[in-house]
Amino acid sequence: MTGISPLESIHKKGLFGDHHKKNENELARISEVKNLSIIQLVQYKKSKVNINDIKIENLEIPAESSHVKSNNQTRILWSAPGTWLILSSKEDIIETIKKNCSETDFAITDISHSRAIIQIQGNQAKEVLKKGSPINFNEFSVNKCVGTMFHGITIVIDSIANNPDTFNLLVLRSFGESFYHHITDSALEFGYVGI
Repeated sequence: MTGISPLESIHKKGLFGDHHKKNENELARISEVKNLSIIQLVQYKKSKVNINDIKIENLEIPAESSHVKSNNQTRILWSAPGTWLILSSKEDIIETIKKNCSETDFAITDISHSRAIIQIQGNQAKEVLKKGSPINFNEFSVNKCVGTMFHGITIVIDSIANNPDTFNLLVLRSFGESFYHHITDSALEFGYVGI
């Protein structure tokens, strides 16, 4: 069975918006992130395991709110007290998690097919996000994440890099198309490249 990405039928490639006489390298870049596993890890209230004693892919599990731990293949996002999202391109990530996190202490749920991920990259990325979210992006740094709203749609923003600013935006698959339209509409003012 072949998986169909959430935005396969609507994501368009090319130049859009106010891009006339602008250097294409300076425009925001919007793309769909595919082929990532998204695993939700929740520690049971009755669990006595110290989260600081567990590592996944040699990464500590973040204990502080809004923090992210990452390497080249895997990102662990603090989602809520005792709850994390693990995004990974590693094929056997769920088995790795199960080896490190006992099923008597943690609920491990593969939510990969229930989310769409849009990546926005470029010097205007924060300006695009400011149009629909109340987060203070001037103080939002790399390896931080936050759950927020964007034009009434619940999303998770994961700050991947700066120079240029790069964000992964996670949204429920059922809201993926609406959210995509909101992001691309917000980017029209600056011009963007669909890749």
